[in-house]
Amino acid sequence: MKNMKKILEELDSRDRIAISGHIRPDGDCVGSCMGLYLYLKKTLPTAQVDVYLEKPAPVFSCIDRLEEIKTDCSAEIVYDVCIAVDTAADRLGDAEKYFRAAKKTINIDHHVSNMQGCGMVNYVNPAASSASELVYELMEEELMDASIAKALYIGIIHDTGVFQYSNTTPHTLTIAAKLIGYGMDFPKLINETFYEKTYVQNHVLGRALLESILFMDGRCIVSVIDKKTMEFYNAEPKDMDGIVSQLRITKGVECAIFMYQTGQQEYKVSLRSNGKVDVAEVAAYFGGGGHVRAAGCTMRGTYHDCINNLSLHIEKQLDSYEEEVK
Repeated sequence: MKNMKKILEELDSRDRIAISGHIRPDGDCVGSCMGLYLYLKKTLPTAQVDVYLEKPAPVFSCIDRLEEIKTDCSAEIVYDVCIAVDTAADRLGDAEKYFRAAKKTINIDHHVSNMQGCGMVNYVNPAASSASELVYELMEEELMDASIAKALYIGIIHDTGVFQYSNTTPHTLTIAAKLIGYGMDFPKLINETFYEKTYVQNHVLGRALLESILFMDGRCIVSVIDKKTMEFYNAEPKDMDGIVSQLRITKGVECAIFMYQTGQQEYKVSLRSNGKVDVAEVAAYFGGGGHVRAAGCTMRGTYHDCINNLSLHIEKQLDSYEEEVK
């Protein structure tokens, strides 16, 4: 659903503006929210513009003014406009109250699970590589600068896997080319925000790979990190980033599952597909969402219960795909 003008044209009331993204913000969420924040701070200098996110991972500290992100949503504020970026309203966490109370709501998203949008005005395009790509399209190019470009570029590289995922289009690459034209050290950004891992992250990744299990005749792979293991390595949820992508590139695998424990019989599940499984459909069944090849959800039960429940849906899709090929 694409029915928006440029973002500045949509901001009829400009005194108080809030921006927020989804819980556990990834690179695209942080990049798109901060890119939009920097743009509005520049173009509307007299307005109150606030950005609400859970604390981003340290790798994104290279984004300018990241320290201005608000993590406390206890204040009672009614914003003139609240913009939900890279998500539907029900995944805004504590900032959802600002969205619900705002005089005008705008939704910018690229998740197929949010096709209708959740705002009064929506710019939702599942064909886009990232929310950062959509935010770029809503800006006036002549009003952009290097700081805005860097934030959006980081968002795009994270949701495209540095342009290796199938959501990368010629349009995506054209935008990326324009962004690096602002003079950023893009090889350094790619290395430090996408590839570089801490010592703890490498240990946890090694443990996850070592204890991974192939099943479904080698078409699916799964690994889990429980609370005890996380405590042993002093690891946090942000240290789990990238593990499922590494599992996905195992030869012969069509679908990868990575889970880490978040509570008593509760797991955060990440799913990745190499094309034969629509993992967004699988995740949606369990209350999650995402993209055809990358999705996630939260599940309750034992580890084996979760795997068995996921497997039913994954195997059904794999078998259906192979029947169609025949």
